[in-house]
Amino acid sequence: MNPVATPLDVKLMNTTAVVLLVGFCILGAVATARWAARLPIFDIAGITVTGEVTHNSALNLRANVAPRIGGTFFTVDLTQVRGVFESVPWVRQAVVRRDFPNRLLVKLQEHQAVAYWGSEGDSQLINNYGEVFEANVGEVEQDMLPRLSGPEGQSVEVLNMYRTLKPLFLALDLELEQVELTGRGSWRVHLDNGADIEMGRGSIEEVAARVQRFLKTVTQVAARYGRHANAVESADLRHDNGYALKLRGVSTTVADTPKK
Repeated sequence: MNPVATPLDVKLMNTTAVVLLVGFCILGAVATARWAARLPIFDIAGITVTGEVTHNSALNLRANVAPRIGGTFFTVDLTQVRGVFESVPWVRQAVVRRDFPNRLLVKLQEHQAVAYWGSEGDSQLINNYGEVFEANVGEVEQDMLPRLSGPEGQSVEVLNMYRTLKPLFLALDLELEQVELTGRGSWRVHLDNGADIEMGRGSIEEVAARVQRFLKTVTQVAARYGRHANAVESADLRHDNGYALKLRGVSTTVADTPKK
């Protein structure tokens, strides 16, 4: 005896019933999850701060940041929390994650100041990544940081130029105090002995080669006039085959050729 086939309309009704049942179950589960996520037990009860906290104590960070954080363990916006921490002076990066059932774990990386940025008196600094940041310069721990300056967005290039030139001048016991990239793309430095060196335009490699040629001969040139390299008052390296040099008490020109 052949089984009786289920009518099509009955199949459709059964399928519809199953779909509705599954839909109601899903909606119920979502509603339950949303209700549970807002239970007081999941309210953020604490924030554990680790990492670099030299300029901001963990206690002060928690006290200042916690009131700006809303939501529970499940609903808190971690991106927003990260932004709140990274808005604190000296904080470069914050990594935030949940710690069940009601805590947040935050690991901080602070800016490591390597130079001042901008004009004298500006409160901007550069970190070791070449990023410019705002902070209280009175909290800088290192003594005698150099001052770097240049057009907006060029801080990485200026820092790289400083790092390239510093050991070249140190070979003659001369310390770089300032490195500047002008708006027209020309480089100049100021040394700890008060000397100003105009280096002209070019890439870091081109300028470094120009400086090396200058430093290889400046000691001998200064010696002709009874001076040492630290007697340099100013120099202009924007010449094809030489440089213009001014020594304290002496004025002379080497290889008088057209400027670049």
